[in-house]
Amino acid sequence: MTRALFIIDVQNDFTEGGALGVEGGAAVAAGVTELLERHRGEYDVVVASRDWHSAEGDNGGHFAVESEPDFVETWPVHCVAGTEGAEYHPALSLDHVDVHIRKGQGVPAYSIFEGTDDDGASMSDVLTSRGITDVDVVGIATDYCVRASVLDALEHGQHVRVFTDLIAGVAASTSELALAELGHAGADITESTALDRAAS
Repeated sequence: MTRALFIIDVQNDFTEGGALGVEGGAAVAAGVTELLERHRGEYDVVVASRDWHSAEGDNGGHFAVESEPDFVETWPVHCVAGTEGAEYHPALSLDHVDVHIRKGQGVPAYSIFEGTDDDGASMSDVLTSRGITDVDVVGIATDYCVRASVLDALEHGQHVRVFTDLIAGVAASTSELALAELGHAGADITESTALDRAAS
């Protein structure tokens, strides 16, 4: 068994005070750092994703630039490449991150599998080249990018765990529905304490 950790979109614009900040985002950033300080040895590769949208245009209809956002398919401008909002939250330590994925460069993108690393490799390529069989997922937002990334990881054939103490969603109702969907699809919905139990 070879295991990866996916850290989904722990960025300034998705945490408190950001353009699309969710409640609990900063706590997720700090909690993921603590997880890696205790359990980095559990992972063969740690991957962090970021929305990295183009400054020009509406990014394939993703940004609501001529009307109000519906917060389902259209959104306020966020995570524009090179801006402070697109940077990782400062409480997330990058010391243990091996691969950085950028997604949504000019187009809508939710799943980590829709992005590429600094060398242009896809997430699927990264997992296959490293022989990854199991993935743990943390990050933001439960009901959007976490959900999409987990579903794609399952489609890729991974065994997936979602750590509910290290995710934060846009809304409680849609986050609850997303977790139910992911569990039904085959993901293990648990908490990061599963790592502590496994180590004891």
